[in-house]
Amino acid sequence: MKVIFIKDLKGQGKKGDVKEVKAGYGQNFLIKNGYAILASSSNVKHLDTENRKKEKELEFLIKECEKIKRELEKKVLIFKVKTGKGDKVFGSVSVKQIVSELKKLGFDINKKMVLIDEPLTSLGVHKVTIELHKQVKAIINIKIEKES
Repeated sequence: MKVIFIKDLKGQGKKGDVKEVKAGYGQNFLIKNGYAILASSSNVKHLDTENRKKEKELEFLIKECEKIKRELEKKVLIFKVKTGKGDKVFGSVSVKQIVSELKKLGFDINKKMVLIDEPLTSLGVHKVTIELHKQVKAIINIKIEKES
């Protein structure tokens, strides 16, 4: 018996998978509990149209992320910080501060998208990665200057 999974089921299949299962298991567990539907020709056609629709949406989303990436990479965020002897920075520039500055510039970025390897604790220009999508990452410049 062939079924199409409509929900993820650990160890069995993910949503959209078409699998061959034993008739009793498919009928009495998967279909009865709403994890799968019978893989009839109309259901398979419907699955194909859904997959094509999702691919188009993904392509559109990636194109939008690419546009945002180009805009982001043109920007340089400047942070003025207090320094001590030998231009040692007090504290560091946080992800929260970076997100706040990006919001001021009109970018809707949340803190989970900002990837920082190590704290920004020195003067100068630092590169920070913004993950807009799994396939689209922007690298922005952050300039840390001494407060006068």
